[in-house]
Amino acid sequence: EAHALPAPDPRTAAAATAEAPAGAAAEAPAEAPAAAESAKVCVACRTGRIDGDGYCENCGHAQPRERDHMEQELEAVAAVSDRGLRHHRNEDAFAVSSVNLPDGSAATVAIVCDGVSSATRPDEASAAAAEAANESLLASLPAGTHPQQALHEAIIAASEAVNALAAEPTGAMEHDSRRHQNAPACTLVASITVGGLLVVGWVGDSRVYWVPDDRTTHPSRLTEDDSWAAQMVANGLMGEAQAYADERAHAITGWLGADAYELEPHTASFKPDRPGVVVVCSDGLWNYAESAEQMARIVPLDAATRALHSAQVLVGHALDGGGHDNVTVAVVPFPMPPQRAGSAHTKA
Repeated sequence: EAHALPAPDPRTAAAATAEAPAGAAAEAPAEAPAAAESAKVCVACRTGRIDGDGYCENCGHAQPRERDHMEQELEAVAAVSDRGLRHHRNEDAFAVSSVNLPDGSAATVAIVCDGVSSATRPDEASAAAAEAANESLLASLPAGTHPQQALHEAIIAASEAVNALAAEPTGAMEHDSRRHQNAPACTLVASITVGGLLVVGWVGDSRVYWVPDDRTTHPSRLTEDDSWAAQMVANGLMGEAQAYADERAHAITGWLGADAYELEPHTASFKPDRPGVVVVCSDGLWNYAESAEQMARIVPLDAATRALHSAQVLVGHALDGGGHDNVTVAVVPFPMPPQRAGSAHTKA
């Protein structure tokens, strides 16, 4: 489960329950949620009640929501997502999981999705994509599907889940035939680690970085943005510095959504020849550490043994830099392969 870390939320019902006889508490469990809800008071002024939209009726302060800050830690991966300092809601989402393959080895999955703010319901899009991709991998990997093929299929499943949101009429959009033109949309990036294999997949401009434990060796960015700037550089129309200085640099050219031009899932597999960590993140982080070298400098040296702490540090770096966007990062320690046969990778 993802653990929300909102600001303190005093509940007088909690104190009342603690003082009540055990028998009384057991007799009326159905009333407890209602009592707790009615006792919600503002985290800012501590007196006003909270209205149905999450605002204080006394001072107007917006109350923390579950998705404002989320953290999750498993044995082999940890992730943190934060709303940032400028956005009114968190439109990022993540999923992390671990699953056994038919040969008994464990695969670790990390998925990060970034809702497209200019689209409708971007927060729902990212959540739907992360959940669908994770569920797809939890089904296909134990069945023996190769991780790279499984990730390709998971991206398609995520796309279908986001597309389905456009078919759900909501409010004023219910009778609008143009609702598909601004349909819910998001990016997706994911990694699968199993044994000595690292597989990444993406659509959009969320990224995966490889940071070796030995910082004297070179880190790498393992994904290529679906963005205007990347397209200009790839086509030889601009140099990298010129393209990324342009105001159109971060306009994405690939995304999940009913109004996407076409779905082009990218996948690649790598076999690192040394231990390190995999950093899976939204642009809310990499905008503050864009190059692989910059990312490596801010990843804690003990990231391989303190994944959650490292994810928290990386999110903190983005917030300290201004927190202009939602920021989400998963940190996946990567073990030393049994046989060091050199680094290799394949793309699809």
